[in-house]
Amino acid sequence: MTYPFSAIVGQERLVTALLVDAVDPRIGGVLVRGHKGTAKSTAVRGLASLLPDIEVVAGCAFGCPPDAPAELCGVCDQPDRTGTRVRTPLVELPIGASEDRLLGSIDLERALADGVRSFEPGLLARAHRGVLYVDEVNLLDDHLVDVLLDAAAMGVNHVEREGVSVRHPARFQLIGTMNPEEGELRPQLLDRFGLTVEVVAPHDPAQRAEVVRRRLAYESDQETFAARFATDERELAERIVAARAQLPSVELSEEWLIRIVEVCAALEVDGLRADIVTARASVALAAWRGATHVAREDVRTACLLALPHRRRRGPFDDPGIDENELDRLLGDDDPRPPDDDPPPPDDDPDGADDDVARRDHEDTTGADTDGPPPTGPRVPQRADATPSGASDPAEEGSAEPADGVPDAAAEDADADQRDRDGREPPNDQGAAPDGRVADAQVTGRPALLTVPNPEMGADGRRSPGPSRRGASAGARPLRAGERPRGQEIAVAATLRAAAPEQHHRRREGAGLALRRQDLRQHVRRGRQGSLIVLCVDASGSMGARQRMSAVKGAVRALLFDAYQRRDLVAMVTFRAGGAQLVLPPTAGVELADRQLAALPTGGRTPLAAGLLRAGEVIATHARRDPARHPLLVAVTDGRANGGPDALADAQRAAMRLASSAVPAVVIDTEQGFVRLGLASELAAMLRAPCLQLDELAAGSLTRTIRVATGRAA
Repeated sequence: MTYPFSAIVGQERLVTALLVDAVDPRIGGVLVRGHKGTAKSTAVRGLASLLPDIEVVAGCAFGCPPDAPAELCGVCDQPDRTGTRVRTPLVELPIGASEDRLLGSIDLERALADGVRSFEPGLLARAHRGVLYVDEVNLLDDHLVDVLLDAAAMGVNHVEREGVSVRHPARFQLIGTMNPEEGELRPQLLDRFGLTVEVVAPHDPAQRAEVVRRRLAYESDQETFAARFATDERELAERIVAARAQLPSVELSEEWLIRIVEVCAALEVDGLRADIVTARASVALAAWRGATHVAREDVRTACLLALPHRRRRGPFDDPGIDENELDRLLGDDDPRPPDDDPPPPDDDPDGADDDVARRDHEDTTGADTDGPPPTGPRVPQRADATPSGASDPAEEGSAEPADGVPDAAAEDADADQRDRDGREPPNDQGAAPDGRVADAQVTGRPALLTVPNPEMGADGRRSPGPSRRGASAGARPLRAGERPRGQEIAVAATLRAAAPEQHHRRREGAGLALRRQDLRQHVRRGRQGSLIVLCVDASGSMGARQRMSAVKGAVRALLFDAYQRRDLVAMVTFRAGGAQLVLPPTAGVELADRQLAALPTGGRTPLAAGLLRAGEVIATHARRDPARHPLLVAVTDGRANGGPDALADAQRAAMRLASSAVPAVVIDTEQGFVRLGLASELAAMLRAPCLQLDELAAGSLTRTIRVATGRAA
């Protein structure tokens, strides 16, 4: 039994977004961002029970509406069709689904048993006129994202495969939930979500206690718990129906329409979909209140739901809108104050009174105490969000110091002296004090580092190779002892292999006489994802002015590249007494960027410890995910000190990694006219290419470094 939607505590903004999208499905769905345990999936599944029934053609696999001839499929377009009422479908798309399961394909059972070529509808057909829900949507494979983009843009699913040609309507509300720690969405898919909500766990102890209390009661006796909220559930469902009926009579004045497009233009949102979605959401919010005119708070709430994910931003910037800036753009006056709207009903599912909501609104916006209460819950401002218009700390850190930069040769001479005798140079000679945090210089996009591998690998966007869900590049017979997987059977190739043998097998009836040797599996090729392990030298030899800043800029560019290619990233730093894993393998590269920004420098250079710690991270992750191939990126000048045999220890650690066949690349951070070339020697020990810092970004749009062979293409 599903957890009641009206029993959700402390997530008013999430509740508002889902209800608004239910009132007007043309808004385009909702993206729910938040950490684990914030009721994301619970709210989406609870919404399904509130949606009204729909009228469909009896027996239609695509849910066609009987009263709309223009929207009927070829099977339903008959004069004697009859209608029946069914629940609005909520279809869940697993992130590991195959392309055939989503699109639909030939009916394998009928094709092999009866020799009949027929179409088996996929999840897009089941979700037509309903909700398609994707949990952890940011982990969805790229080939499935491409399918969703096509269907969402056209409202039609067109299948051409295995001798089947089918076209059917596929209009659905796309609702996705995601944990931003696991990586972001592709911009094209992100824009397809009409609204977005950033949810956090409530901080109020009383609310948290109520959440736990209700959850324990639900798990103890689901039926009794559901009965407690049956009346609230019924009232919400009736209110959705009433709001849908009210929708055509709600007026969006010309003045408010102009104000909406002015806000979208001022916030520099991409495209015009933001303007359309904001206008529709404003009307839906007014209909939810039972009003006939759109008011300021409707527009304000719609902007907070429809615009944050459409603002231009970098991959490491948090989404969001500065509410003070939004209030300034909207103005304090209502262009056309309605005088015939009824007072807004109490839609707070938790029973909070209007005085509390008004105080929250005043604390956030500074509005007059005589103003109307907000139509939707206020958005909590993220503590780490950068206000619009504020300068990027990374850009500020790239500026030249006022007192000038010492000569590069002098910096390296100081570093060399430090390496020889183990002491730090005076601070006035160009080296940073121990523990100093350097800002990252802005750098370009780096050259593409690839690890071509003939073995099956994890799906991604970095290196070419065999993939489980890539495009089909042919078919092959089953290997000895291999078990056939239904979704990977190449039907056409299997039928072609079996057809010449039917006469010898004395086939009877319409079916085919199949043998195991007839079965063919798809051979798929695509792009593989990697585990990028950054091994960053943060010792005193990196502390010369501007050097660590340039290193951080290069690592930040590598993180940006890993973000776009959906890699996992881990970061190991070494300085002073040893090496430290500052970031375990994760897809949330923005976390690595934050660790990089706070990375101090200073102390000796335990290079061997850093390499060995990186090797341990690679070995540990290989046991958990052997399909994801690693790539070690060592960012160092190759110097090693801190012991009598520090350099020899580092060379032995490098040879140990090379014997384990760990692909690697060395980024040489040594600068100045006097260079020791130790990084090149380290790269030779690792059997890896060695790149200079400036060489990494040179020709970045066309250059590809094939790490596995050490050759630059």
